[in-house]
Amino acid sequence: MAVKILLVIIFFVIMIGVGWYSRKHTTSVNDFVLGGRGVGPWLTAFAYGTTYFSAVVFVGYAGQFGFKYGIAATWIGIGNAMIGSLLAWVILGRRTRIMSKYFDSKTMPDYFGKRYKSNKLRIAASMIAFVFLIPYTASVYNGLSRLFGMAFDIPFKYCVIAMAVLTGIYIVLGGYMATAINDFIQGIVMLFGIVAVIAAVLIGKGGFMSAIHQLADVPSTVQNGAYASFFGPDPVNLFGVIVLTSLGTWGLPQMIHKFYTIKDEKSIKTGTIISTVFALIISGGCYFLGGFGRLFDSPAIHNANGTVIFDAIIPSMLSTLPDIIVGIVIVLVLSASMSTLSALVLTSSSTLTLDFLKDNFIKNMSEKKQLLYMRILLIFFIVVSVVIALDPPTFIAQLMGISWGALAGSFLAPFIYGLYWKGVTKYSVWACFACGVGVTVSNIYLKFIASPINAGAMVMVAGLVIVPVVSLLTPKMKQQDVEEIFECYEEKVVVELKESLADEELN
Repeated sequence: MAVKILLVIIFFVIMIGVGWYSRKHTTSVNDFVLGGRGVGPWLTAFAYGTTYFSAVVFVGYAGQFGFKYGIAATWIGIGNAMIGSLLAWVILGRRTRIMSKYFDSKTMPDYFGKRYKSNKLRIAASMIAFVFLIPYTASVYNGLSRLFGMAFDIPFKYCVIAMAVLTGIYIVLGGYMATAINDFIQGIVMLFGIVAVIAAVLIGKGGFMSAIHQLADVPSTVQNGAYASFFGPDPVNLFGVIVLTSLGTWGLPQMIHKFYTIKDEKSIKTGTIISTVFALIISGGCYFLGGFGRLFDSPAIHNANGTVIFDAIIPSMLSTLPDIIVGIVIVLVLSASMSTLSALVLTSSSTLTLDFLKDNFIKNMSEKKQLLYMRILLIFFIVVSVVIALDPPTFIAQLMGISWGALAGSFLAPFIYGLYWKGVTKYSVWACFACGVGVTVSNIYLKFIASPINAGAMVMVAGLVIVPVVSLLTPKMKQQDVEEIFECYEEKVVVELKESLADEELN
């Protein structure tokens, strides 16, 4: 217990120390929200990866999908690395950085408002972001607190409150730069931690091959050895999870925000590689570990009627490990969760201040007032998410599925098409918003799609069809406005010869 407590105390002190150190970088709104658009590739890549993966993945998703699909759940981690990281950086990174700077936009709703010349779209997007980031935040608290309960036997509510207070302190102090530096530190902890945990779990089962043989012996209604097979017992639903957790990042405000902040084009290229490798190790490792969950089946992961409590699988698995490994796991999940929480609350407070209140309800809001309102709303957002976390309506994966489904279902298609295609209309954006929110919310009550995960994947894919179809059928934006917007990609810049040879040298 002493070892676990010491590791956690050290972690907390470092996080607050970074917040205090970074306070000098928060003198303006641009500094507080974007780090001055001068963040390097390592900090940006780690911020992207640590925001991507939290206690939701390690405790909720790894436990649930590892139990359902066995070792084949590793495909989710591979999909996260290849689609959610590599392709996201390649397809979105450079164009997002250029267009967001051209618009001088600091948030995704601001991008929608300026790209489609509609303040109403900006307001609607800000409300969608604020409302649906709350269940995601609650799910992070939920997963983290379960692990703390296992390790320290601390009541759930005290864990949630402690995490909320710590998150609030270092973001209020240091803004985005504090989160970026902390994300880098937390990312290093996560890399070493996941390797140590996987090694400890497999050694406890006699090694990798022994664990695979034991997993193959677990009975399945589909076929013998299904949980140790290449695609698992249910490849169709497995594919739906890969789509939601991988493609979904392309439409999440807290993820896209990282591209707004990166320093330059060279940093984007470097960041692409770093982010992909990070995702492959962290996400691939989490789902690989979860794939052995059935080897730790016990009464502790079942409720009174025999139903599996998915959120209890990973904590139960780790409860058998030595204290030093449990301490590493706690710091690992703390690192993953704190980075995600900081990104969520910063995104939410900045969106509500800059896109909803400023100019719409509060005219002539000065720089100081904007910073003040963001800090106040940041605290408000944390309090609301804590209240929900203390009485969560459902288990972690469902909370995250609802959040990702509504956000990515609404934002993904109009954001991507807006970066590449001049023919997108504002009416198609409204249609996509209506589909993303409408299907997700109605499905909570009507349950016409049994799994919120599959519902989320469906609305994302639907948006990719809705936007071009509606755009072809509705009035176009003014040609001159669109041409002016896309001129930002043609801006000439001066580079050194080592970057680009002069024409006379090529002839």
